[in-house]
Amino acid sequence: MRFFSVGVPILFLAGATSLVSGAAWGFSDATVTVQSKGAGVGAGIKEKLAENQPLSQAIHLGASDTLKIILTTKEGTTAKRPHQTFLNLKDAGTGLETSFALSVKDSGKGKLELTQKDIPFQLLTDSSDLTASLTVASFGISKPYNKAAFSIKIKRDSGEPRTGTEEPIRYGKLPEIHHIFKSDPTSPPRIISLFFTAIVLAALPVLLGIVSMTVCANVNHLSKALGNSPVSHSLFFVSILTMEGVFFMYYTTWNLFQTLPAAAAVGLIIFLGGIRALSEVQERRLDGLR
Repeated sequence: MRFFSVGVPILFLAGATSLVSGAAWGFSDATVTVQSKGAGVGAGIKEKLAENQPLSQAIHLGASDTLKIILTTKEGTTAKRPHQTFLNLKDAGTGLETSFALSVKDSGKGKLELTQKDIPFQLLTDSSDLTASLTVASFGISKPYNKAAFSIKIKRDSGEPRTGTEEPIRYGKLPEIHHIFKSDPTSPPRIISLFFTAIVLAALPVLLGIVSMTVCANVNHLSKALGNSPVSHSLFFVSILTMEGVFFMYYTTWNLFQTLPAAAAVGLIIFLGGIRALSEVQERRLDGLR
């Protein structure tokens, strides 16, 4: 008698477990409709969908048509919202496929609207039909549902240009690039250079006269300056003329890399000679010679 009282709950639990493990996801009250843009209510194609029974005829989807799916998902016999509900479109010829998620409420009622613009162009280039399958699945031990429901025949607009597949970027050796550099700058005509050089040389006496009056330079002290420090004054004056020659060579034939070392060497000589020459001038000024 005790064995019978313990065995009944065990048999009940075993039966309940077998019922739960045998539950599977599916759908009911499913319809697929195709309606053209601007068509009235009730116009278009409407077909009922059933589990494990794909439609025998393909559904035509034009460029201005809208495909709409309405269904109720269920787990076993209970309407319920699953974790995943997708409409899968696959091209059997290329093997490419894409998925569209259905909007499902807690009551299990779901819907999806689809047009040609929503479908990737890779699936629209082939003339073969697209296989549409429904996937209903969730967490737990219930068996998911993933079966073909119908096929779609894409009707392309004859006036619409077909979009081709872009060539993917390939990284590799590229053709050799030949640079065309800008030609070197040229000097102006020689006659123009000589004309402006003559103008500058003609203005030098006027410039020296103005400097002698404003700076109070005394040419009579030239012999005394050369006598006190002949090397520094001569070196300073010659180095200034040499620097002008360096500029002239840069203007005519030299480039920058030839000019800079020469200018640096001459500039150092001007600096050293100028220090000694200015010291001699300061000594004469301190002696009262103006």
